[in-house]
Amino acid sequence: MEGQGSAGNVLAALCSFFIPGLGQLLQGRLLLAAVQFVAAAVLWIIWLGWIIHLWSVLDAAFFKPPVP
Repeated sequence: MEGQGSAGNVLAALCSFFIPGLGQLLQGRLLLAAVQFVAAAVLWIIWLGWIIHLWSVLDAAFFKPPVP
């Protein structure tokens, strides 16, 4: 069972650490990945991108896929 602490979530969190939204993209959540990537890029201009960056990492790490 995939869930919090799974290898997939750890990999996704590491990917999001380097590029916000990349972990969500690996998890198949395309819209959220795009939102986080664009928001981080825009907010890094005024030095608040770390907030989105942190949200991206935590969201990827704690993601639980829906149960069919």
